[in-house]
Amino acid sequence: MTSPYRIAVFASGQGSNFQSLVDSAHNGRLGAEIALLVCNKPQAPVVERARKAGIDCFLFEPKAYASRGDYEREIAAELAERGIDLIVLAGYMLLLTPVLVDLYAGRMINIHPSLLPSFPGINAIGQALNYGVKVTGVTVHLVDGGMDSGAVIAQQVVHIDDDDNIHSLEDKIHRAEQELYPRVVSWFANGCVHVEGRRITVKHD
Repeated sequence: MTSPYRIAVFASGQGSNFQSLVDSAHNGRLGAEIALLVCNKPQAPVVERARKAGIDCFLFEPKAYASRGDYEREIAAELAERGIDLIVLAGYMLLLTPVLVDLYAGRMINIHPSLLPSFPGINAIGQALNYGVKVTGVTVHLVDGGMDSGAVIAQQVVHIDDDDNIHSLEDKIHRAEQELYPRVVSWFANGCVHVEGRRITVKHD
């Protein structure tokens, strides 16, 4: 019997995308076990979501460490002990160093609320709305250490209507994220993702 595909979710806030992954795991659509939540804010609501779901947590406060590398080495040890196959960033509000990025090259993904390479960085939803584009969306990409610069795995378009405001557009974006992210994780769990440089293909059996 093969071991289950194991993921660790890194999150810092409310945990809505974390919850969508949990729900997909429970209904059998994720194809993976969420083995660990890594969170740098022990009081964040995502921690309670993990506890309700029976998921182990690695909680830490960055200020307790001398450097980012120090706490990332501790995280890396936790990941190795649990046999983590994929790191899934879901609102993790810390910059990552090569300690983790290099260790999990090709096995660390993030979701961004725009159609990259348009509107990288913070406030991507507001950037798109203020620019006046007619479509935006969400992008799941590999993490390469740059600012939203990793190779694109999947994108989902979100249309901006004339009467949209920041709140309505955020709602649309969040719904798209919660639909796309579990699907992409399932592709990894099923061995469907193939990486050749910046070109990523998804090949289903």
